Amino acid sequence: MTTVYVYALNQLADWETGYVLSELHSGRFFKKDAPSVSIKTVTSTNEAITTMGGMIVQPNCAMREVVASKQNLLILPGADSWDSPQHHPIIERAQEFVIQGGTVAAICGATVALSHSGLLNDRLHTSNGPGFLEMVSPAYQGKNFYVDEPSVSEKNIITASSTGALLWAKQILARLDVFDEKVLESWYAYFGTGEPHYYFALVNSLENPGMKE
Repeated sequence: MTTVYVYALNQLADWETGYVLSELHSGRFFKKDAPSVSIKTVTSTNEAITTMGGMIVQPNCAMREVVASKQNLLILPGADSWDSPQHHPIIERAQEFVIQGGTVAAICGATVALSHSGLLNDRLHTSNGPGFLEMVSPAYQGKNFYVDEPSVSEKNIITASSTGALLWAKQILARLDVFDEKVLESWYAYFGTGEPHYYFALVNSLENPGMKE
């Protein structure tokens, strides 16, 4: 069983996790031998939060229950509230994930929180544009590892800019190994281009007996 922990905080950017969570929850394009995935939401206070879009998210997992291990993954969404000290414990847990060989996926403002911890100082990564992390994080020393791309995966950390949610989702799905490679490419191409032949490739994957329905 793979557990995907989603850290929810006030002013969470709803759209940034939409692609990946909808696929992980529905399993509609999972390959036949995909690992079982459990999604757990976590907040700093074990109380509900309100997203940027006004949605209420009720956590179903306490911080103490988050297990940092090789097979698990921690999602850190973007938000306007990452500067609060109350989020330090989840960044400490992110460091544990990296040490244990688990995966941390951070997007937009969450990349700033990772830069404060030094986790981006020695691996390829991205954020909201060249120079952004230097401007907002005095502890950041990873300029030479910055890649100006929507999303970058390196050494168990997947980072993305505020506009990189689709590629970020693709890299997370690939890391979890839940899609057949051809299905993943069709999924990414369809949502990235809107070309109908990619859509039909996805529909056919649902009818393929080797795929889950």
